[in-house]
Amino acid sequence: MTTSNQHSDISADWIAVDWGTSNLRAWAMGAEGVLAVAESDAGMGKLARDQFEPALLRLVEPWLSDGVTPIVACGMVGARQGWQEAPYRAVPCAPVASGDLVRVQTQDPRLQVMIAPGLSQLSPPDVMRGEETQIAGALALMPNFDGVFCLPGTHSKWAHVSAGEVVSFQTFMTGELFALLSGQSVLRHGMAEDGWDDAAFDAGVSEGMARPEKISARLFTLRAEGLLAGLSSASARARLSGLLIGIELAAAKPYWLGQQVSLIGSEALCANYARALAAQGLTATQLDATACTLSGLATARGVWKKVRP
Repeated sequence: MTTSNQHSDISADWIAVDWGTSNLRAWAMGAEGVLAVAESDAGMGKLARDQFEPALLRLVEPWLSDGVTPIVACGMVGARQGWQEAPYRAVPCAPVASGDLVRVQTQDPRLQVMIAPGLSQLSPPDVMRGEETQIAGALALMPNFDGVFCLPGTHSKWAHVSAGEVVSFQTFMTGELFALLSGQSVLRHGMAEDGWDDAAFDAGVSEGMARPEKISARLFTLRAEGLLAGLSSASARARLSGLLIGIELAAAKPYWLGQQVSLIGSEALCANYARALAAQGLTATQLDATACTLSGLATARGVWKKVRP
């Protein structure tokens, strides 16, 4: 499925692409910023290597001119199983750097596709793809930032940034655990698909942070309380989220305690993290994920142009 606000009379100066496992998003970029947006469900996980270029063309061909259009992409498109592997860069390093974008050979001569590499860390072992571009964008928007970026999501990232470099980072599978537990475990019987309870969320965060070693028992309590005490499905969902974010915050405490923290992600999810951190006495700022992605891709294009006229 493809959605867009494409216009056939648009000729992009360059195209920004965020290509994840599940979805593909593209922006036609001009001197004044975003000219048009298009997206599809042609994520990396659904494509064989020879299907990437056709999937991209289906989305961006209306924006191409007869000449060559630069396309800068980030995300899982650069994974080993993606269009072309963009090898990880080891931290500490700048989130994007000149000369490190990987050029993809294309059949269509109108395309000049470059992919931003992800970042890696040897101890403890960790990797990221896509988040490095958002971090680069956040640093472009806040050039003097020195502290920690938290990027909530399926796999939440905490990244310590200093002097324009990612010094270290850690990944938490909080979002994936929430999806699995609420949708596939025994807890699914007492979970609402929507609805929310702030008090239940706060209680979950408090429990998770105070006794993270009891998380398995606390999870089953949600099921039992629904059966015995009529815990509502909305409250159960909110408390589950709180418990999982609570144990994440407990483990990530060396990252956020006493630090300047900025959240990058969806407004609703970042609001939950900000609420949880506020309960610990920390006020986190919030940045829009799309704005950071576009700023980061523009940064990547800029460093590429420095070495590839």
